[in-house]
Amino acid sequence: MEIYVVQQGDSVERISRIQNVRAEEVIYINQLVYPYTLAVGQALLIPTASWQENSRPLAHVLGYAYPFISPWVLSESLPDLTALHVFSYGFTEDGQLVEPVLDDTWMIEASTGQGTRPVLTLTSIGPDGRFHSSLIQVLLESRSLQEKILWQLGAVMGQKGFQGLDIDFEYIPGEEKENFADFVELARQVMNLFGYPVSVALAPKTRKDQQGLLYEGMDYGLLGQAANQVMLMTYEWGYAYGPPMAVAPLHMVRRVAEYALTEIPADRIILGVPNYGYDWPLPYERGSTRARTLGNVEAVQLAVSKGALIEFDEEAQSPYFHYLQDGVRHEVWFEDVRSYEAKFRLVRELNLKGVGFWQMMQLFRAGLLLARDRFRILKF
Repeated sequence: MEIYVVQQGDSVERISRIQNVRAEEVIYINQLVYPYTLAVGQALLIPTASWQENSRPLAHVLGYAYPFISPWVLSESLPDLTALHVFSYGFTEDGQLVEPVLDDTWMIEASTGQGTRPVLTLTSIGPDGRFHSSLIQVLLESRSLQEKILWQLGAVMGQKGFQGLDIDFEYIPGEEKENFADFVELARQVMNLFGYPVSVALAPKTRKDQQGLLYEGMDYGLLGQAANQVMLMTYEWGYAYGPPMAVAPLHMVRRVAEYALTEIPADRIILGVPNYGYDWPLPYERGSTRARTLGNVEAVQLAVSKGALIEFDEEAQSPYFHYLQDGVRHEVWFEDVRSYEAKFRLVRELNLKGVGFWQMMQLFRAGLLLARDRFRILKF
């Protein structure tokens, strides 16, 4: 697979002729919408002769999804995933496991049928849909509560057919970092007895003493020892309430990965990759501006509809564009095959275990096919 950036005057027909590929392939791979108008600066994935099988590193590729994912999107995604992390299960202060409102057994069955490991994701999300530090604290300070929840997790995993556990706790109080690592260690000891690997999601730290509620409760060294693998949540620098910028600027992603390597073996590290972008109305005003989330394919379609020029930030290795609507200027940052290529290259350079997509709810076919082309994806 090769990447082609659309120039002024290009069309699908012209590009297909120059690249000696069928127009239908370009349309399918890149999810182009009739009448197949292109945006200048748009990155297209072009099919070419595949790499030799032994020239691509073996990689663990995971993706997160909610039970309300479209069955079509899931079926398109599973062939290129090592593991599907079902999001999410919670718990109450008295230790009762809270299952998703919607049925997730169909996702588990679909995953198993495609040789993809279905993984249960345990979070500290409360009934209001937000992460709660107080809920974490109650759990981490009670060994009996931890054992109660792990027992329930084991029962549900066995009953439904899950094949792994992922722990995603956010805003852990700093004074609980050792207790959190101990809980992950206990979970690994218990789950590994039944053949279930345990992973833990890590906030993107660049140094050990990093301040902030998101970081202080996560000790990379302790958690890297406690879990079978970790996933670096290397995204959300650009976020809904923040100023316009890349969601996962490569120079920041690199800093997190390089710090992680000082604490955790490379073969335990999954690099998180966002599968979405944000659309900010301008001017940005802190406390009042809120960006709209959109998919990567949707972002390109928006650029096409507005006649926008897609630009590329070389430092962030991320695409962006501006457009005008109802007198309001907008700034959009998203991911494309160029930004994915840069992150995949980093994984290969640092010999990391693989990549993890947050999240799979909107299909970005070119991104998945690029992963398939750049890695030999581990399957079960």
